Amino acid sequence: MGYTLAQKIIKAHLVDGEMVPGKDIGLKIDQTLTQDATGTMAYLEFEAMGVDRVKTERSVAYIDHNTLQTGFENADDHRYIQSICKKHGIYYSHPGNGICHQVHLERFGIPGKTLIGSDSHTPTGGGIGMLAIGAGGLDVAVAMGGGAYYIPMPKMVKVELTGCLKPFVSAKDVILEVLRRMSVKGGVGKIVEYGGEGVKTLSVPERATITNMGAELGATTSIFPSDEVTRKFLKAQGREEDYTPLQSDPDAEYDEILTIDLSELQPEAAAPHSPDNVKNIADIAGMKVDQVLIGSCTNSSLLDMLKVARIFEGKTVHPDVSVGIAPGSKQVLNMLADCGALSTLISAGARILESACGPCIGMGQSPNSGAVSLRTFNRNFEGRSGTADAGVYLVSPETAAAAALTGVITDPRTLDVSFDDIQLPEKFLINDNMVDAPAPAEEADKVEIKRGPNIKPFPHTEPLLDEVECSAILKVGDNITTDHIMPAGAKILPLRSNIPKISEHCFTRCDEDFPARCKREGKGIIIGGENYGQGSSREHAALAPLYLGIKAVVVKSFARIHKANLVNAGILPLTFENPADYDKITQGDKLSLKGLRKAVKDGKEIVLHNLTTGEDYKLTCDLSGRARDIILAGGLLRYTKNQHDA
Repeated sequence: MGYTLAQKIIKAHLVDGEMVPGKDIGLKIDQTLTQDATGTMAYLEFEAMGVDRVKTERSVAYIDHNTLQTGFENADDHRYIQSICKKHGIYYSHPGNGICHQVHLERFGIPGKTLIGSDSHTPTGGGIGMLAIGAGGLDVAVAMGGGAYYIPMPKMVKVELTGCLKPFVSAKDVILEVLRRMSVKGGVGKIVEYGGEGVKTLSVPERATITNMGAELGATTSIFPSDEVTRKFLKAQGREEDYTPLQSDPDAEYDEILTIDLSELQPEAAAPHSPDNVKNIADIAGMKVDQVLIGSCTNSSLLDMLKVARIFEGKTVHPDVSVGIAPGSKQVLNMLADCGALSTLISAGARILESACGPCIGMGQSPNSGAVSLRTFNRNFEGRSGTADAGVYLVSPETAAAAALTGVITDPRTLDVSFDDIQLPEKFLINDNMVDAPAPAEEADKVEIKRGPNIKPFPHTEPLLDEVECSAILKVGDNITTDHIMPAGAKILPLRSNIPKISEHCFTRCDEDFPARCKREGKGIIIGGENYGQGSSREHAALAPLYLGIKAVVVKSFARIHKANLVNAGILPLTFENPADYDKITQGDKLSLKGLRKAVKDGKEIVLHNLTTGEDYKLTCDLSGRARDIILAGGLLRYTKNQHDA
């Protein structure tokens, strides 16, 4: 039996474990990336490990999330990250250079390499054949220090693409169709690999759109083969030497196969408030639109922007629509300026935003109350835009541009425009002057680490207690996202390096009294439903509960990255053996867990006793041997230190 493309890369990087689905494997990591919303904490963790120099082939720190500087906090974090990079061997991408995933695809990604990033959309790198995985900051810190990255060996899903996209149907519509079929939890524990003749018709930016938003499936990652299309893209970026042809074996076997005929797709939208709530544009056409935003790491490539400029050519955006456009990188922005497309966008009445994440993570451009906002982004969770009652629709750049002109949701196929002459350039404009190389190793001792007053240490952890008795301090439902647990936005994101302060906002979108209640009670257990912790890789959604005294989270099922982050923080992740037991627990019930250390160590069943009702519920602690050891030690930092001391 042959190997899938993902299995080939895993096999080449395997340092621990066996390639058996569900069993833990340790992977050698070639590259890492961080961004500034998660990076400060990741580098504090890296410092705590006492490693002088990163051990990876390439590590890059991007400043792209917290670029709205309404106070000193973000600027201080940037200065801290810049000094860390210079001292410890990390490349530093300045604010304004672009969104991490777009820039990494352009300038640093290499087919066949492994990449983990402290951002859930790191799988964007799968568009050029990387095994690129989103992870918590602590996992990234360990990888930078030379440690392996551990995940359960994923199952393999193949999406067989046939045919060719018709005009005004885009890569965004491909991934929306996959989401419609698989759902936001359908990819958990799986790698999605794209194949078939249809792959050859998709450019690298189009492939990257698909792998980027594959994160919304809950998948470990998504990946395309590295082929002639990949080679041409890398050559145009002046990096042809990085090209390696990669594809799955003809006799590779998959656990699931989906077939999508590209020629049968039509423009689609993810309606509020989930990326898998997919509707045909034709079915919702005519709905009044208040805001259109084009950009994000999903759809901010040069190809996307040129198509939008073509639609806007000689026209003016509708007077009732606020339009913002954020090119994904300095390279894209420069090339738009050079070819005149930027002037077209400005003349049409679009507001040009900086090359950053911006409104995608609630950092500005919140729509008016009750608004309908069309965005080319990847997430439309309730309240993520910064406006609690806004309805956000996720669409392609073509659909967004059409609505910007008409003022209503419009099928872009009705436009009298042609993209036939829009192609990727044979040579991109290359100027890496906003990426700083680190100081040579021999000069590292001279570099001073600069810390601002908002930067606080990693929260205190302790070994797993044998007994826990406390209340069900919070009960939540299905598909709780990391935005519910630890909101983003312009007011909260600057606190990412200050866990005590940011914890005051933990779960406030679900229950405003949660932080205060935790402080009153001192400890607690959270009860949740299916797919708990979906969305972002932000480890703050584990670190803030840790700081607030959360000892365990008991749910029907977990999202992959968040479960790993709970383990890394030393919070015990447990699942109901019988999901119906979820309904038997009421918030405020007094709960008891006993014999935890032996049960976790031996991988045995754990019983949750409800002191209020007298009932017992069987729980599963589904962890690998290494993850059990991490929990017993009190989190990954303690575990790593214990391993080092031994």
